Amino acid sequence: MARSTKKGPFIDTYLQTRVEAMNSRNEKKVLRTWSRRSTIIPEMVGHKLGEFSFTRNFKGHSMRAATEVAARPAGVPGGPGAPVPAAGAGTGTAPAAPAAPKA
Repeated sequence: MARSTKKGPFIDTYLQTRVEAMNSRNEKKVLRTWSRRSTIIPEMVGHKLGEFSFTRNFKGHSMRAATEVAARPAGVPGGPGAPVPAAGAGTGTAPAAPAAPKA
């Protein structure tokens, strides 16, 4: 749930003092903080800091699908080393002959 607008944006006091000190020195550098709950104030721009932090670590896709393909015997459709049919070829049927005209 969002914070009430009448309360105004929340920013941790230690973070606000650091930003004000940097602004008084006309210094522009990256501030590293773990305060995800703080809002970026107009001196900073206007987003929550948590929007820019990673919340999930991607561990990679499941190895199950890769092992299933490798476990199929060679030559089986979908297995390793299986021939890939060309478009329209290898269907096992001959092309249909044109129909004879009716007399």
